[in-house]
Amino acid sequence: MNAPNTILMLALAAALAGCSGSDAPAPAESSDATESTAEVAEPVAEVETDESNPFFAESTLPFGMPPFDRIEDDHFIPAMERGMEEHLAEIQAIATSEEAPTFENTIVAMERSGQLLGRVTRVFFNLVGADTNDQRQAIQREMSPRLTAHQDAITLNPDLFARIDALHQQRETLDLDAESLRLLEDYHRNFVRSGARLDEAQKERLREINGELARLGTEFSQNVLKEVNESAIVVDTVEELDGLTEAQIQGAAAEAADRGLEGKYVLTLMNYSSQPQLSSLTDRGVRQRLMEASLARGARGNEFDNREIVSRVLTLRAERATMLGYDTHADFVLEERTAKTVSAVADMHGQLAPAAVANARKEAADLQAMIDETEETSFELASWDWPFYADKVRQARYDFDESAIKPYFELDNVLVNGVFHSAEQFFGLTFEERPDLPVYHPDVRVWEVFDADGETLGFFYGDFYARPSKRGGAWMNSYVIQSDLLGTSPVVANHQNIPKPPDGEPTLMTLDEVTTMFHEFGHALHGLFSDVTYPSFSGTAVPRDFVEYPSQVFEMWATWPSILENYALHYETGERIPQELLDRVIEAEQFNEGYRTTEYLAASILDMCYHTLPAEEIPAADGLLDFEAECLEEAGIAFDPVPARYRTTYFSHIMGGYSAGYYSYIWSEVLDADSVKWIKENGGLTRENGDHFRATLLSQGGSKDAMQLFEDFVGRQPDILPLLERRGLTATEGTGETTGPM
Repeated sequence: MNAPNTILMLALAAALAGCSGSDAPAPAESSDATESTAEVAEPVAEVETDESNPFFAESTLPFGMPPFDRIEDDHFIPAMERGMEEHLAEIQAIATSEEAPTFENTIVAMERSGQLLGRVTRVFFNLVGADTNDQRQAIQREMSPRLTAHQDAITLNPDLFARIDALHQQRETLDLDAESLRLLEDYHRNFVRSGARLDEAQKERLREINGELARLGTEFSQNVLKEVNESAIVVDTVEELDGLTEAQIQGAAAEAADRGLEGKYVLTLMNYSSQPQLSSLTDRGVRQRLMEASLARGARGNEFDNREIVSRVLTLRAERATMLGYDTHADFVLEERTAKTVSAVADMHGQLAPAAVANARKEAADLQAMIDETEETSFELASWDWPFYADKVRQARYDFDESAIKPYFELDNVLVNGVFHSAEQFFGLTFEERPDLPVYHPDVRVWEVFDADGETLGFFYGDFYARPSKRGGAWMNSYVIQSDLLGTSPVVANHQNIPKPPDGEPTLMTLDEVTTMFHEFGHALHGLFSDVTYPSFSGTAVPRDFVEYPSQVFEMWATWPSILENYALHYETGERIPQELLDRVIEAEQFNEGYRTTEYLAASILDMCYHTLPAEEIPAADGLLDFEAECLEEAGIAFDPVPARYRTTYFSHIMGGYSAGYYSYIWSEVLDADSVKWIKENGGLTRENGDHFRATLLSQGGSKDAMQLFEDFVGRQPDILPLLERRGLTATEGTGETTGPM
């Protein structure tokens, strides 16, 4: 469950500071207060009194949207300092009140507190992820520890906890409604998990640990971004880029020119192990260079080497977990997730990993056969060969390739006629672009979102293009969260890293990028549909292993026939995608699933390997990659042609809000696959189904138990079988019993 609102914006700040990449969203708001803590604060400097600072007053834009046209980097520190000062004054007044504690004067008062700090931290840390610069990175390094110390001053305040504890002890007699009772219980649990019951010596050590973790998380995330840019490979001739499109070649030339390398070509990296260009490049040497550069990131012995940071972070987390009464960091984290226990996650991994690797080995045999048949000199399949020959096998098997379908996936068609259209069909929403509203980068666009009754529901920012100032992956965030208590309505944003074509060229997307756009908008809907009283429960404020579930359900519309036919229009002719090509696209959905599942599970298992270790067994920096290899080998998931989706040194999820939580994507997919089956069995794309999904789940945020939300929607406990069928993993291939893992 999410941290209470009094520390909500700080948890968000640290989650973004420590997580610089994502398969779907970066975490919406951090699940545990203690994950985002930092070193003891120095006395707050005298705050700025210049009222020209736009954060010092509520925005006059619709729904309190950030006034990006007025915000300057110099505004952030003064606003954070004043925000901390005001927030601590509010908290101190609550903690030292002479009135007996009541739900209103303690819990509700805390929910109302920290408004200025919330405004500035949400904007700042979102910009650090979406469009950073040297000054913003310097502010991040300076302010993360101070914000964390501010958080510690709240969660470790004995007078404040005494009031919360007193209310908790009498909670059954307070005549609270269900949402209010849940809020009280969450506050109490989160304060205890944040160290409220430790003695003073332990609290001081906890402050030190939290401070160091905040500093290290910031350093890690900044190193990852710098390494992505530093590790780009330089190619001397255009012949070596054979297989890339003309637009990709022009982009590589422009990148080289920007780096002062006129006449050469630069291939930039994404924050995954495998790189998108590998499926197209015919030059095996270039492919090898690209993959090796990707896999070496963060462990090259340069100034951006992350091994020492990772080792230290793991050690500190393990120490903190022990101090708080847990065997390991994973035990600490999972207590607040729907999985609950390490063994539950291990059981799921055990059901999926054997079949995934078996499927990957079968796929590898097919790729090796293609190599043997088509190459003059045969060679053994390597990781840099897999995407290239997988594409060839897919072409041969299904008679199409990615280049054949990309002309039908132009960005605006996908967004407006696909993503927005599906939201209109399923929920009755409509959208109007608002170019009159300010944005933080010229590539960013904003839409006003209207509900079925014509009333404005919220605002949506779309930031789709990659750039050097942007972290990798794709994610959703909120600038304003919905709350009846505060009278606020949602302002949300989606981000992707789609390569921007040269001026005048269309943005043609891969099927994966299309699916990601639908996925991220599923998160946006979770924020837009929020209808809760308390800000702590707003939108995506659900357990980390549940937050991916609603957005994964929304992916189903990407290939739903009536939706796909509406947006899959050839960018030049306007013709709809041919039915036979569409059929082959859908038929090929399970192709290469062994690879995708294995690379994901390898990263998920690695995450759990690290976070189930006690402090004394954490590998030192120079042994980190050896431990990585041993972990994957012992789990039976090691397979050289299929590297883990992330290696340790650029695994941004586990340095941030997804520590001991990367399993969440596939855990959520169990719920997703089962829900998709329910929707199909109950009529598919209908307003009745959409309204039911919204009412029972999307609007509820974290105001109810997550698994109860699933049962309210589907009407029963989840089953793993639909996921196994979707991924082509059957019980006969070693998965065992097909019972749900929940």
